[in-house]
Amino acid sequence: MEWLTITPPLLAIIIAVWTRNVFWALGIAIWLSETIIAGFNPFMGALGGIDRAVGVFDSPYNTRVLLFCLIIGALIVYMQRSGGISAMVERLQNSGFASTPRRAGLVTAICGLLIFVETNISLLTTGILGRPLFDKLKVSRERLAYIIDSTCAPVSVLVLFNGWGAYLLGLLNENGVEGATGVLMSTIALNFYAWITIALVFATVLSNKTFGPLAAVEKSGGGAAAVVTGPFNEAPEPPSRAVYMAIPLLVMIGGTIGFMLWTGDGDIRQGSGAQAILWSVILATAVAFICLAHSKRAKGELVDLGFKGMGDLLPAVTMIYLALVLGASLNAVGMREFIASIASSFPAPWMIPAILFVAAGITSFTAGTSWGTYGILVPVAVPLAVGAGVPLPLAIAAVMGGGVFGDHCSPISDTTIIASLASGCDHMEHVRTQLPYALVGGVSATGLYLLAGLAA
Repeated sequence: MEWLTITPPLLAIIIAVWTRNVFWALGIAIWLSETIIAGFNPFMGALGGIDRAVGVFDSPYNTRVLLFCLIIGALIVYMQRSGGISAMVERLQNSGFASTPRRAGLVTAICGLLIFVETNISLLTTGILGRPLFDKLKVSRERLAYIIDSTCAPVSVLVLFNGWGAYLLGLLNENGVEGATGVLMSTIALNFYAWITIALVFATVLSNKTFGPLAAVEKSGGGAAAVVTGPFNEAPEPPSRAVYMAIPLLVMIGGTIGFMLWTGDGDIRQGSGAQAILWSVILATAVAFICLAHSKRAKGELVDLGFKGMGDLLPAVTMIYLALVLGASLNAVGMREFIASIASSFPAPWMIPAILFVAAGITSFTAGTSWGTYGILVPVAVPLAVGAGVPLPLAIAAVMGGGVFGDHCSPISDTTIIASLASGCDHMEHVRTQLPYALVGGVSATGLYLLAGLAA
């Protein structure tokens, strides 16, 4: 009956695609998962789902992520109302750096790569910057969502001086890997999916050409002018000073790096990503508050504006919250162990890297989380690779890339949700238009892992 453990996330995917309502999809999947745990008692499954939802806050990490996602709403509104975002867009266009769709896409993609400290920070920062640029140039929000999602997440598993690196290093140490830091650094060149995905982004940007559903959306004229979904879609404020956007963002990025060094006692790899991000966002919001007060554009309504910004993000935060609840429930029901057992059942050693990549992709797709995928598959990959004589960096890289691949395909992934939020486009449209690009990268990476396994 172990196969039943995979039915809740599969049902969530079906409902999300069919109804285009992720809330219903996540809620029903949670109930089904808890019903299986409760011995197929639907009433106890409902009660178990409530308890599971409450239990999410037992994790300081989850609580910090949810608070961060709320507070960032205040930060965005403060930068908007001060005229800082409009001024930054105007400066970029007047300077020629973002005067064409190609240049705007290039600026956004480079920004996504440079802010590698934390994926959510990168997604939101690049989305905030890119949205008005793309709107002014009549480029679709769907293309923006694809660019930021396909740069911010892959770079996080390539430049490992961040929370991702610290987490993976801890997993390797826990599983008895000697020279864990060296093994982790060796995965960079072998993370085929991440490299392919970034290459596809720059090919898209430089050629200014798209394919699949994304091309159809842009051809139909469903660009920025037609977009009405998502928060923060009010008419832009008249430009004031670009520093009203630049300073809060620099504080947020610099604060994240500084706090990670602090919490890691000087070693950024050992720092607490969740703590650093929450503290830096609060600090950046305070700075944006001061900038808005200095602009004199919101006298007497500074606090109300902050709550309004947080309220605009409440649907997205609720979606992320439900995704966290589902992840916890799936962990309890044993879904990830089931997928891991499938990955380890193949006898041919040369197939192991490709199998691990596909298994990680399926796990991340169904559960909507890369980190949860790493938590279950890294302990499987280490003994599997060692026992079969497969180079350990190759096996770990396959798991890392597969986790990102699954995230890119999944409508219940927190990073996919945040990418949609940051770009201000419909969530399911982002999933639909990004999917062909992710599949190209996934199929190509699978082939490369098969070749690498044969060559090892």
